[in-house]
Amino acid sequence: MKRLLLLAALCCIAAVPAGAEPPAGDEIAGKDTTHDVDAEWVLNHLYVRLHEVSREKDSRGQAAYEAIVYVTWYAAAGEYAALWLDSTASGGFSAEGIGHAKPEGESLPFVFKDAHGEVSFKNTFVYDPASRTWTWGMDNVDKGVSKPFGRVKLSRR
Repeated sequence: MKRLLLLAALCCIAAVPAGAEPPAGDEIAGKDTTHDVDAEWVLNHLYVRLHEVSREKDSRGQAAYEAIVYVTWYAAAGEYAALWLDSTASGGFSAEGIGHAKPEGESLPFVFKDAHGEVSFKNTFVYDPASRTWTWGMDNVDKGVSKPFGRVKLSRR
């Protein structure tokens, strides 16, 4: 039941309201940023679909970053899985685009591996039930050493 509650809590998120400043410390790749994130149950409530779009624009006037993420509970493995598709590169349907997380309390530490099976990226989702917010702690991993990539807080609109 707790697993379903964590997935359900993902559906209660959205980024900072339009026109608002990002919360202090929200940054990705060393840059302050604001992304809008919407979540909804899809496919008979078996998946939560996250749609993330940056407010920052690229040189063509398009969102500098966009992602669609599907998160599900995989009971046979006792873990969550996340399929991460984004605008930085194709290949999300390969093993590198799928993260796995064994729940740890209110935390979902997603681990993504490269083509050689080595951990290459971590994105830890942490839910705070008191404030009904999520934080994402994103780290690049090189030869077993984690380096901060992004720290963001997701809150309701």
